[in-house]
Amino acid sequence: MKIKTNSKDIESNDVFVAIKGINNDGHDYIEEAIENGASYVVCEKGSYSVPYMVVPSTKHFIQEYVSGFKEIVNDMCLIGITGTNGKTTSCFLIYQTLKLLGVKCAYIGTLGFYMDDKVRDLNNTTPDILTLYDILKECAKCGVSTIAMEVSSHALEMNRVYGFKFDYVVFTNLTKDHLNFHMNMNNYLNAKSRLFNMVKNNGVGIVNCDDKSHKYFKCKNMVTYGFSSSDYKICDYKLFLNKIIYGFKYKNKKYKVKLNMPGKYNIYNSIIAIIVLSNMGFKIKKVTKLLNKVSLPSGRMEIIKIDKSYAIVDYAHTPDAVSNVLKNVNEFKKGKVYTIIGCGGDRDKSKRKDMGIISTELSDHVIFTNDNPRSENPNDIVSDMVCDLVCNNYEVILDRKNAIEKGISMLKKNDILLILGKGHESYQVVNGIKYHFNDKEEVLKCTKKV
Repeated sequence: MKIKTNSKDIESNDVFVAIKGINNDGHDYIEEAIENGASYVVCEKGSYSVPYMVVPSTKHFIQEYVSGFKEIVNDMCLIGITGTNGKTTSCFLIYQTLKLLGVKCAYIGTLGFYMDDKVRDLNNTTPDILTLYDILKECAKCGVSTIAMEVSSHALEMNRVYGFKFDYVVFTNLTKDHLNFHMNMNNYLNAKSRLFNMVKNNGVGIVNCDDKSHKYFKCKNMVTYGFSSSDYKICDYKLFLNKIIYGFKYKNKKYKVKLNMPGKYNIYNSIIAIIVLSNMGFKIKKVTKLLNKVSLPSGRMEIIKIDKSYAIVDYAHTPDAVSNVLKNVNEFKKGKVYTIIGCGGDRDKSKRKDMGIISTELSDHVIFTNDNPRSENPNDIVSDMVCDLVCNNYEVILDRKNAIEKGISMLKKNDILLILGKGHESYQVVNGIKYHFNDKEEVLKCTKKV
């Protein structure tokens, strides 16, 4: 018998706990859970055909249940990273480098659950509390000692990491996102900053002091990084299409780093890995050498050569991320820059106008298309993106496949086509229906026709 909160995962004799989530209320799925075999229900209201228990708060019930597994958490070295952008890449770089160092480790985040190789996909960047504890138990059985995990603002607000104590917590940056849930930037900031209250007594807080919100992220032992005055001070860099070379100073010593990946923001992501691993006791020079051997996650500035031009698939889906990608590409471009972009439906509408403006100002031409419109009318989403545009260097092709085909057909020597928003995702949600769709796959199909 297992306790579960997802009615679709219920098997015979499982206990179903009805949790109120962001978009759904588990009480609406109790009957489905019973049909799937639930033998017992924990809820806050109602009466049902199987034995059930009504409690004041099902969230508190779950928290009491997982408190019995705190020993597992305490025995792990936990690395938690929060911030609007950079969580996935910095976490994945840490995970890859630890593997090269011979550390038995795992990664939990947007890309899924990894232990040696990918174990499975996850429904959320930070899974629900029961799934998280199940993952930790699975890791413990396999001898995993260290976990690098993304900690989203939703997870912190909804206590998905209840009972966790982290050895290292990291703040990357804070820019506009998720305001459909948090309502305003102050709430969003407060949710993120909660991670720094979950540090072990001897744990370390790592903060990007180039971000104006860094002063709100504090704990007992602090380390800072950035181009501005900091403990790990980035002092110079060179950007290329497929690599970065940069230097940083720490305790009056200068170190050089070469990364086989593009994008200035990956300087920030990689130095997070350097700081975490050096604080774990590994020598900085060894870590920097190993970072030369790791790669970006799928769908993060993933370069695909098309004859004498390039397509780049990236997950950028916030104004700041889109701006960073475009500014970086403009630093090393030799031809024109084309951008394919959309915005997700049923999500923060306030960022759509900004993303439209940024895309057209920093691109030679933009194709606005569908991202995951979900239940929204795609025309309404694009209208929000183009409503205040001054530039007229754009067109609208709602079908993402057709948009990619058109973008590739426009490329000439040294041109770059950016396909933004979905990155590694292998699906597209239109009218609430999930279809298989992957940007890289579509690019490769088109290249066979070129």
